[in-house]
Amino acid sequence: MSLKTAGIHHITSFAGDPQGNVDFYAGVLGLRLIKKTINFDAPEVYHLYFGNEKGSPGTIITFFPAPGTRKGKIGGGQVGITTYVVPPGSMDYWENRLHSLKVSFTKATRFGESFIQFRDNEGLHLELVEREEGPVNTWTAGGVPRDKAIKGFGGAVLYSADSKHTQGVLENVLGMTPIGEDADAGYIRYQTTGDLGNLIDIPVKDVPWGNGGAGTVHHIAWRAQDDTEHQAWDEWVRQHGFGTSGIVDRQYFNAVYFREQGGILFEIATDPPGFTVDEELNELGHKLMLPEWYEPQRAEIESNLVPIEPRVLQQDESV
Repeated sequence: MSLKTAGIHHITSFAGDPQGNVDFYAGVLGLRLIKKTINFDAPEVYHLYFGNEKGSPGTIITFFPAPGTRKGKIGGGQVGITTYVVPPGSMDYWENRLHSLKVSFTKATRFGESFIQFRDNEGLHLELVEREEGPVNTWTAGGVPRDKAIKGFGGAVLYSADSKHTQGVLENVLGMTPIGEDADAGYIRYQTTGDLGNLIDIPVKDVPWGNGGAGTVHHIAWRAQDDTEHQAWDEWVRQHGFGTSGIVDRQYFNAVYFREQGGILFEIATDPPGFTVDEELNELGHKLMLPEWYEPQRAEIESNLVPIEPRVLQQDESV
């Protein structure tokens, strides 16, 4: 038996300011708030999901935003940079947009590609790259037009405290193909079979350990096509010597977690059932959604959460 993931399903991070989180990802980046729910393991904390119009796998970034969350330090054992892909010809637009919204950015090059790199309001490291691959995002919000909108993930840069071992997991467990090394930049690149979230870069050298907290990634999830394959993934990961969480119901997908030797928490997540399992497509993100086992506590849960809403940024109101 051999399994291959199609690529990134979602990436989940920590944040401190719930409304600031919404303002940045829905406002600045123009993503859709597709699900407003709670951390099932800590119901006093939001779990917010942002993505394309449907919240398709390969587009979903999620956050646990909670006031008072300590500041983290990006480093080994984490996703170091989350890569977003935009349509060809969009870079000038995004440079101008970030500049107008006072988001500082720099430029970088890896594997012959040009990236705009910046940080969100909490310090999470992000980048944009132009690529043809991936469907156009049909969602528009704020000042971001459809033909310039973020399609989803281009991939990610993994910061491993044990790069050789992490490379082995990418290739031998997740079924990724090594496609090149950029000696000047110091990265190895892996490719998956999907058209979004499909290029994973990893520094050749080990990265010193980071610390979890606001502005850092909690885990990265890889795609499983259905529940049958997901069960096989759990067994496959165990066969390679990793302990797993077993299959966990996350309402919108099922999950299996394991931590690889470089310290990064990996998840395998199913593509179905998706985010319309409890809301209609046109209603996504409007209401706090709770799994049935938390519904009896709705009033208490809602009273402990800071109110949030997607809103057009002041700079975009005149556009």
